[in-house]
Amino acid sequence: MKILDWYILKRYLFTFLMMLLLFVPIGITVDLAEKVGRIIENDASFGEVAFYYLNFTVYFANLLFPLFLFLSVIWFTSKLANNTEIVAFLSSGVSFTRFLRPYIIGATIVASFAMFLGMYLAPIASQGFNEFKFKYLRKNKSVQQTRDVYQQINDNDYIYVSSFSPKTNSGQNFTYEHFEGNELKYKILADNIRFIDKDSAYQLTRYLKRSFENGIETVEKENRIQMDLPFELEDLTPVEYAAETKPYGELLDFIASEKRKGSKNIGRYEVVKLKKWSLPTSIFILTIIAVAVSSVKRRGGMGVNLALGIAIAMIYVFFDKVFGVMAGQSSLPPVVAVWFPNVLFGILAIYLLQNAKR
Repeated sequence: MKILDWYILKRYLFTFLMMLLLFVPIGITVDLAEKVGRIIENDASFGEVAFYYLNFTVYFANLLFPLFLFLSVIWFTSKLANNTEIVAFLSSGVSFTRFLRPYIIGATIVASFAMFLGMYLAPIASQGFNEFKFKYLRKNKSVQQTRDVYQQINDNDYIYVSSFSPKTNSGQNFTYEHFEGNELKYKILADNIRFIDKDSAYQLTRYLKRSFENGIETVEKENRIQMDLPFELEDLTPVEYAAETKPYGELLDFIASEKRKGSKNIGRYEVVKLKKWSLPTSIFILTIIAVAVSSVKRRGGMGVNLALGIAIAMIYVFFDKVFGVMAGQSSLPPVVAVWFPNVLFGILAIYLLQNAKR
């Protein structure tokens, strides 16, 4: 690797690290100032708060990696342009494509770390972050889906409950259906279902079982009955942020399981999976845009480049968030929602790079 490559690569990585060290404490301070009242009111211990902000750091650093990198590249490349160093590099016979090489090497290093972070470390941080948030900061909001829960729990069995209370482990209007092939073998209905923790069993109130065998229906009734059923309590109360807390391998298994159950949240889960690949890709795209925008010395200096860079970053965040929400709450395919901002900004990167070369 040539001196030029080392010079740019060191500044690339160092500026990015400094950007993280600058903005993460600011983010923690702003978040703490907003939430300190609720933290004190709900008697969160110092250890829990410290652990929450450790998870907060990893969680948001993972989300904002590309933007931190984008701003850091804008910053130090603008300094190179203002000091006419880029003109000197290119005047020595170095092509713009060759000048871009250390940036791509740096982007590869950061993208590799971002992928490892997103697939393995961020899910652990997300678990602690969300548990603290729903325990102390959003106590009145349910962390679980509690209305109209309909699940396919395996190839033959389906369950439904109109409402479920995680506090009492009880639900209303419970239905359990067992099929063999396309034939309904029996159906269990109950006005109320409650999980008895000490017995690890379910208690059904106003129990009714209708069985079908050779065209003959038999009916069994009980005012109250306790029985084992082949599903976990979590099948009745899926956690809304479950996908965010699973390493990549477990996430694939989880999504496959939820698809079999007919979950309504598949779009949201697919977005989480696809973002683990789209985020590292965006690092390359935003690096190229940042170099193309800031490698030209402009009247007004670094401020113009930074303003332009921030505007591009905000537009990227807007598209990323809007399409992510649309995938989770509409029929828009998750792959389109997640990759559309990268495709759009990838086209912009190619256009800006061609102009920069000229």
